[in-house]
Amino acid sequence: MSLDRRKRRVSRRDRHQTDPAIETVAKIAQPVNNLPSYELLDEAGIEKIHNASLEILSDVGIDFYDEEAHDILKKNGVRLEGDTAFFDREMIAEFVAKAPSQFTQLARNPERNVIIGGNHVCFAPVYGPPFVVDMDRGRREATLVDFRNFVKLTYMSPWLHHSGGTIVEPTDEPTHTRHLDMVYSHIKYSDKPFMGSVTSAANAADSVKMAEILFGAEAIQQQPALLSLINISSPRRLDDRMLGALKVYAKARQALIITPFIFSGAMAPVGIAGTLVQLNAEALAGVVFTQMVNPGTPVVFGAFQTNIDLQSGAPVFGSPESQLALYAAAQLARRHGLPFRSGGMFASSKIADAQAAYESVMVMMPAVLAKVNFVLHAAGWLEGGLAAGYEKFVMDNELLGMFHKFVQGMDLSENGMAMESLRTVPTDSHHLGTPHTMQNFRHAFHRSDFFDYNSFEQWRDEGGITATQKANGRYKQLLRQYQSPNLDPAIDEALQAFITKRKEEIEPEY
Repeated sequence: MSLDRRKRRVSRRDRHQTDPAIETVAKIAQPVNNLPSYELLDEAGIEKIHNASLEILSDVGIDFYDEEAHDILKKNGVRLEGDTAFFDREMIAEFVAKAPSQFTQLARNPERNVIIGGNHVCFAPVYGPPFVVDMDRGRREATLVDFRNFVKLTYMSPWLHHSGGTIVEPTDEPTHTRHLDMVYSHIKYSDKPFMGSVTSAANAADSVKMAEILFGAEAIQQQPALLSLINISSPRRLDDRMLGALKVYAKARQALIITPFIFSGAMAPVGIAGTLVQLNAEALAGVVFTQMVNPGTPVVFGAFQTNIDLQSGAPVFGSPESQLALYAAAQLARRHGLPFRSGGMFASSKIADAQAAYESVMVMMPAVLAKVNFVLHAAGWLEGGLAAGYEKFVMDNELLGMFHKFVQGMDLSENGMAMESLRTVPTDSHHLGTPHTMQNFRHAFHRSDFFDYNSFEQWRDEGGITATQKANGRYKQLLRQYQSPNLDPAIDEALQAFITKRKEEIEPEY
């Protein structure tokens, strides 16, 4: 390699080591989506689906596998036959109206509080994979080190507003206590909002206690410090673990995402309209029950839906059918006056390749156009959610930066119209050096410092590095540059004392 070529590569590497995005994490505001909402169905179509959902709720029923839940339902006039609850159609709207249409979730850095609802967009990282993938070590079981790495990467991203929850499962930690390590890692290594544990009522109670230590018990009653994911086990049932966690969080007035977990063709009909009928009924049952536990508890109407491949039985991500369901589910959420959760960088691909990129964009663009409020799995998802990819995480973040610009919409102000330049630039000249260009060039267009905009020759001479190779170097660079946000030593000591005590108390699960 020539000396000049080596110098160019060193120069380019140095530029990446002083990534300006790292220095502006706290300066990126949570975006407001100024785009018009894409309406797939007309009002009559949405009402047809909703009325069919009411029929499911009143005539077919939803199962609740929890004795205390039965008592709460009966107390509020719900008819039960065994575990199956039948809701009067008239009560649905009454209880849904008790939930706020928008709420603020606390972060330990108040500048990072997030608004959930309205036209606000909140991006959170991948949730739940037991495996991680990178170019160096391939696919392997996730560890607590991996969990903390992803918390740190999320903290450093200017495009992720939320630290998430179980970003990966730290399989090297005991199952019965790992929730304590995960919640503590969110608190210690980030100052963004985070999610609580939902694997049991006791784990949810631990999450609430840790939030009280961090924020104060009274503060989190006023505004939630936890936003936790309650998955409905489709078709039409809420199990004892989910209900146990739901009750703990609702009684503590902590926010909940009520999300049916649906694969059309397996847990719901192959018809997308039929899937939406079931999804709407299941989500409403969870929302109504939450308001019965504690009226006014913030809830998010959730939709996690895709289809299976009917030849192999494997889940398919990025399918056109799932995006039709996403658009209509968003309309249902708006009809109910509730914040909406859906979308994500979903991919069936096992690595960060072209398939992963196409599938991810196929989901994220509809999520943006449907005005999803809380986008879980916005970075890192691979292998149908079984793996979190380090390189994929970095590349997904670049797309999130683009979406931040996209949702701003078009500027029709005097500056946006640029009439002075249009009047004064002659036909034999250009706009490169005009006063308007000089005033706006730094922020006029979104520019990624990750994607390669150079000529083929320059790209080749600088090593012909692929995007995945570059992402591999980028995530390592970010972890090297990570600096932990300050945490009050007294609070840290109290959290660690609580964790030590609970680890001694909790009996192992066999």
